[in-house]
Amino acid sequence: MTKTIYILNGPNLNLLGKREPEIYGDITLEDVTADCTRLGAELGLNTELMQSNHEGQIIDWIHEARESAAGIIINPAAYTHTSVAILDALNTFEGPVLEVHISNVHKRESFRHHSYVSLRAEGVIAGFGVEGYQLALRRMASLLAG
Repeated sequence: MTKTIYILNGPNLNLLGKREPEIYGDITLEDVTADCTRLGAELGLNTELMQSNHEGQIIDWIHEARESAAGIIINPAAYTHTSVAILDALNTFEGPVLEVHISNVHKRESFRHHSYVSLRAEGVIAGFGVEGYQLALRRMASLLAG
């Protein structure tokens, strides 16, 4: 049976490929979705990639994942540093959680060095560009197989 992985993306990631390409590159979220769908299929995983600029929507998806997903990959974007509510929601999810950041947040402004989500995540992938999503999918497949 194919396991579903929710890939959740936070605010402004809908502008991927258009916003600050010197930091985030020129690949769009649609490209990331296609790459994740393709790799997920190779790994025997069904991927559901979602993006919202609204914290409550992301929390609702995490709640939904409790019934529908085996794992969560999350790029909470700016909510990484501010959202105890997303952390609380992730703490209700029993499967593995992986945190992804396109940029190396530790080389950026000091406020970006703290992550609430990391308190729940099994691992954090940062600074590998959009390839971080594929790395996270590979790791998720390993976590679910073991």
